[in-house]
Order: sequence, then structure tokens, then C-alpha cells
Amino acid sequence: MKKLKIAGKWLICLLSFIVFSFLLIQILNNRSFKIDNYFYYFLAQFQSDPLTFIVKVITNLGGTVVTIMLAFFALIAIKDKKINFCICLNLALVFLFNTGLKFLVARPRPTFLHLVREVGYSFPSGHAMMSLAFYGFLIYLLFKNVIPKRKWIAIITLSILILAIGISRIYLGVHYTTDVIAGFAFSLGYLLIYTTIVGKLFLNKSSIATTN
Repeated sequence: MKKLKIAGKWLICLLSFIVFSFLLIQILNNRSFKIDNYFYYFLAQFQSDPLTFIVKVITNLGGTVVTIMLAFFALIAIKDKKINFCICLNLALVFLFNTGLKFLVARPRPTFLHLVREVGYSFPSGHAMMSLAFYGFLIYLLFKNVIPKRKWIAIITLSILILAIGISRIYLGVHYTTDVIAGFAFSLGYLLIYTTIVGKLFLNKSSIATTN
């Protein structure tokens, strides 16, 4: 059973990078995707001032500033220095990967109506990459460490949040659907590798101090 789980994990990792690589190659060759327009215009029909306000709040939860602030609070709440180091290293690596990929691909932002102001290139979505890597790592820690009995509520909530952040980028018109898919695919593959490495090097005997 253990070997099957390990094989499944690496299969997911491989498939994630295959999806990312496919999108990367297609975009580098200036290919277009029908899903980019279809999904944006599907979401655009629901645009309204109240919903846009909510979506802006959600999208900010995947931004660099908020994730750094949340990481800072985690450093205060979690006493284990190894976990704190892994949280900071994770954010730094994802930021570097995203910055490098954006400059490599240099895909312009969509010409859709931008409901928030964004600068820089479009592919892959930084919010998608950052949210899955950061909140995904928190999910990993919840699985691995001693935590309250209500862990599944937190895990499901974080998973929904990750998906919502990705969708918010499309709704706001600042990313193509393929930007978000690529961001998620890259971060999922990266996170499986990252957690495997830091799990063996730093976190085998770590635990989060929590109270019930």
C-alpha cells in the first residue's frame, strides 16, 4: 500500500509537469486556446459590484503581500524553527520560479476588462502558483503534524480557497484560464517534490504546537 501511494504521488507529479510543459510549449509557439475566452466570458456574465468586491478580497489572499503576512503570523504561532524555515524557503522558491517563468515566456496580459490593476507578464499566474504552494504546504503540515481534531475543516477550507483564488484571477480579467491552470500544475508538481525533500531533511521529527 505504501509503495502504491508513493507511485501515485510521483505519477501526479509527472502529470502536473506534463500539463505545464504542454501549455508552456504551446504559448511559446503563440498558440491560442479557446478555453481562455470561453471561461472568462462565462464568469463575466456574473460580474456585479457586490460579487467583484468579494472576488477582490479572495484574490488578495493569494497575493505576495498577504501570503508574506500570513507566513509571518505562522512564524509567531509555530515554535518549530525547522517548520518556519521551510515555510520561508517555500515562498522564496515559488516567487523565484514564477518571476523567472514570467520573463521567459513574456506573455502579455489579456485584453479583457481588468477589474484590478496589474503589471507585468501573464504566464503563469503568480497568484495561482503562490496560493497552491503556500496554502498547499499548510495542508501538508496539517496532515503531518499534531493538530486539532477539526483538521479536515481547515484542509477543505484551504483547498476551496486555492481554487477560488485561481478563478478570481480569470473573473477579474487579469489572467487567461491557461495562466491559472499552468500555475496550479507547476506548483502541484513542485510542492510534491518540495515536501518530499524537506520532509526527509527537516520535518521527520517536527510538530506544530497547538491547543484544542
